[in-house]
Amino acid sequence: MLSRNLRGGGEFGPQWHQTAQGGTKQRTWDDFIAVAEDLIRRKITSSPRLGVVGGSQGGLLVGTAITQRPDLFNAAIAQVPLFDMLRFTKLDAGASWVGEYGDPSIPDQRKWLEAYSPYQSLVPGKTYPAPFILTSTKDDRVHPAHGRKAAARLAALGQPYFYYENTDGGHSAAANLIEQARRISLEYTYASRRLVDG
Repeated sequence: MLSRNLRGGGEFGPQWHQTAQGGTKQRTWDDFIAVAEDLIRRKITSSPRLGVVGGSQGGLLVGTAITQRPDLFNAAIAQVPLFDMLRFTKLDAGASWVGEYGDPSIPDQRKWLEAYSPYQSLVPGKTYPAPFILTSTKDDRVHPAHGRKAAARLAALGQPYFYYENTDGGHSAAANLIEQARRISLEYTYASRRLVDG
């Protein structure tokens, strides 16, 4: 399973992060897709055995991965994800993230957000890799509406998906070790069935 941490922090200095913000945020998704393609090209894995997992902004990464290149992945775990980038400023802490993503109320910025927003990119005629969407009713950072809307859109499109919403917890989607163990076991079961079984 490929994970996140692409351009989201200062691992390679502030410029590395800043060159993939706002109107150039697509670089983050391009970097990730390039890694997935390279793993397949070098025969380290194959699309049927490749999955993606990420939470919060990493959940946005999962959404962009499966909507921009659904052919690359056979599993996708979106934990407490951002999904609707045209409404994120209206939900909980979202308004504080315009420095990272842009402001959908400004027409030019709305265009670049709409170009990659996973919710708007879930369209008829495509087959997506049956994602597992996890969210938390009490998440006060990324509103559960993102995960709920993603599941509802997939259902409306007749696409398979898995959905789990913990009623406690918060942004970690677990309030205690028992709930955390349950969430992790659900993720491993899903990943095993998608990537190993059969």
